[in-house]
Amino acid sequence: MRGWERIFKDKLVVLSLAIVASVLVAGVCAPWLAPHDPEEVHMELRYAGASWAYWLGNDHLGRCIMSRLIYGIRPSILWVLAALGASVAWGAVIGLLAGYFRGRIDSLLMRVCDVVLSFPGYVMTLALVGILGVGLENILLAFILTKWAWFARAIRTAVMSYAEADYVKYARTLGIGHVQIIWRHLVPVTMPAIAVIASSAFGSMVLQMSGFSFLGLGVQAPQPEWGMMLSEAREVMFSRPEMMLAPGIAIMVVVSAINFLSDALQTALDPKLAASRRQAPGQPTARDAEVRGKEVA
Repeated sequence: MRGWERIFKDKLVVLSLAIVASVLVAGVCAPWLAPHDPEEVHMELRYAGASWAYWLGNDHLGRCIMSRLIYGIRPSILWVLAALGASVAWGAVIGLLAGYFRGRIDSLLMRVCDVVLSFPGYVMTLALVGILGVGLENILLAFILTKWAWFARAIRTAVMSYAEADYVKYARTLGIGHVQIIWRHLVPVTMPAIAVIASSAFGSMVLQMSGFSFLGLGVQAPQPEWGMMLSEAREVMFSRPEMMLAPGIAIMVVVSAINFLSDALQTALDPKLAASRRQAPGQPTARDAEVRGKEVA
């Protein structure tokens, strides 16, 4: 519990958690929070500035920027979170099977992981989007097909360190089924690894979704999305640079908050990392010694 108590005593982490939670709630409640229809066009309000009716002004078609920003949370954050959950679930099943049964099953599944991980993640996702076609659904499917291997590798490593533990061997001796052993004894010990990797992958997936939409490969008009809003404002970035502020700041703030939470979560769940960060300033940490050792080697 000390690690979790240390998390909630950090003001920056609490602020980051509040930001992420608020954004998720705003995305779920978008129909009630958005002041206007995000796709409603008002050409007479084209590039209008902020007002009481339109707090963030209007875009090149007179649409409410604030409403589009709120609705843009759904593809930018909520759907990415859903794809992350599917990737974690798939990777967890593969990692648990490979780490528990070993042998041929482990070799076969890990060779498949090696094939997936042999390509850079962003390039692999871009190739799948090119094959499947543009659109939100295809990007989410590409995320699932490329991200699961990272989780499978990490979960397999965690399972292998516990699969031969005495309490697991005792459960086998008692005749308890494999599924029950995996669910009761191995799934709980893999949760810290899953939480750390998932939180770090979340931020990169949000950036990739915005990047693909910015390039015109993701969410298509008139559906709002933060990266696409940046792309639409690119045409007037010199004459009206304020049009890029709202989506740009939103992406920066949310991804930064996710990264801060990921670092705090890793510190709380990794005792070695927490101990190294508690060392006196100026003293080399265990991580520093490891890096220096690799450099010398």
